[in-house]
Amino acid sequence: MVRWHRSGFALYWRVISRARRVIGRKRISKEVRNLIFQMVAENPIWGAPWIHGELLMLGFDISERTISRWMKRAPRDPEPAKRWLTFLRNHREAIAAMDFFTVPTITFGVLYCFFVNSHDRRRILHFNVTEHPTSLWIAQQLREAFPFGLAPRFLILDRDAKYGLETPAVVRSLRITPVRTSFESPWQNGVAERWVSSCRRALLDHIIAVNGRHLKRLLSEYVCYYHEDRTHQEGAPSSILEHASFAQVQRSRPKTQSRLTRRMCPAVLAAGFKFPIC
Repeated sequence: MVRWHRSGFALYWRVISRARRVIGRKRISKEVRNLIFQMVAENPIWGAPWIHGELLMLGFDISERTISRWMKRAPRDPEPAKRWLTFLRNHREAIAAMDFFTVPTITFGVLYCFFVNSHDRRRILHFNVTEHPTSLWIAQQLREAFPFGLAPRFLILDRDAKYGLETPAVVRSLRITPVRTSFESPWQNGVAERWVSSCRRALLDHIIAVNGRHLKRLLSEYVCYYHEDRTHQEGAPSSILEHASFAQVQRSRPKTQSRLTRRMCPAVLAAGFKFPIC
């Protein structure tokens, strides 16, 4: 049933996309793309206007906006990536991350799931579901995620247009330093992306969301399972709320399937899926 719904969802939006009139310019050739990548690599200080002028002198009539879009896809030097990983490791206890992911509904609509998680124990600090995410709605979610001065030092977020200008301002008002990831670089927010992947494999791939209220209830049950019962391999193999030594975990009562199923949502149980014990 879930597979049929996913296929119908893809077919529905494919038909709508094809029905729309194709607008815009033709795709540029591979030769021109490689030339743009070469100019970006050999001239790091050049921007889109400069490269646009150089290409005009070479006889290539391409818009500046197209050049700017392809500049974001140019291969990058691996050294900045190493510095980013070093920053994440050295400030793990003071970093939180925020992100969105989408879930299709039974009526072929789209729900947006917002969440904030910490880097030290990868705990979900806050989440919510909405059909129409706005910058003001996101700002309110951040105030609920960090109450009473419990804000981290850094907050990692991508360059999604939904954040607008209000979200960075609210982040700074909470005395948090916003750290933006690079364009089209989801790996720089890997802790958040990994939780989305785990949530999809364990829950979202096995259910069909009816509406926002239904999805929020299912996510609430999964977050409880994620915090209290799911084994995490960061440090000692224990759950997030059972941050103890490995010997203490061994002496504790083992996780039984009945204990896990108490945290599982009814839709997943009806589908015959079982969470892994370890």
